[in-house]
Amino acid sequence: MSRVHYSAASYSHVGMVRKINEDACLELTWDGLWAVADGMGGHAAGDYVSSLAVDSLRQLPLVDGLEDFTQALRDTLARVNRAVREETLRRGVAMMGSTVVVLAARGDRAVGLWAGDSRLYRLRDGCIERLSHDHSYVQELQDSGLLNEAEARVHPRGNIVTRAIGVEDQLELQAVDVQVKPGDTYLLCSDGLNKTAEDHEIADVLGHADPYQVVRSLVHLGLTRGAPDNITAVVVKAN
Repeated sequence: MSRVHYSAASYSHVGMVRKINEDACLELTWDGLWAVADGMGGHAAGDYVSSLAVDSLRQLPLVDGLEDFTQALRDTLARVNRAVREETLRRGVAMMGSTVVVLAARGDRAVGLWAGDSRLYRLRDGCIERLSHDHSYVQELQDSGLLNEAEARVHPRGNIVTRAIGVEDQLELQAVDVQVKPGDTYLLCSDGLNKTAEDHEIADVLGHADPYQVVRSLVHLGLTRGAPDNITAVVVKAN
């Protein structure tokens, strides 16, 4: 296993419009685990689900191998999904859910897992790449060539996700294998960031060396644009 050292920082803000922060994030750099969850279904439900997801991941015992670690993450999020489905019935509400994006690393290998439209980006040699693919209504329109990125950002149905914790009986996570190189920067964020800032703007901020300053600057960028939604960012730098 190659020696790659990680440093990270996280920051979450309620934004300029919402009264409740339904986002939650996880920064366990020592364990090689980072996550962002964006709750849905109103403040009585969304913040419950996102917090449950993050807290459940936080309580995972340390697992050495990346494959075993990834399976443990999948099993944990599947249990959370079942618990949320049961709680939705118990409360008698229409929907409780949360998007989730996770980055798990062991040495120079990592795995990204996600459901929904919270994103995983990588900045390498000054170029930004989105490693995740949104599970959302507007992403499907983009994939069909009916919308471009700018139109998708302001689409009135831009909040509709097609996969998330709590939405279906079985949670379907998408995964990407990542070969980490020293100098890489990874960003996990809720859609409150990428709907207010363009990818090239995010890339400019990610290039700075200090993860703490990066997450503060990213959230500040969203706030200067009015921040109609909660904004959460986790930045991971590989050295």
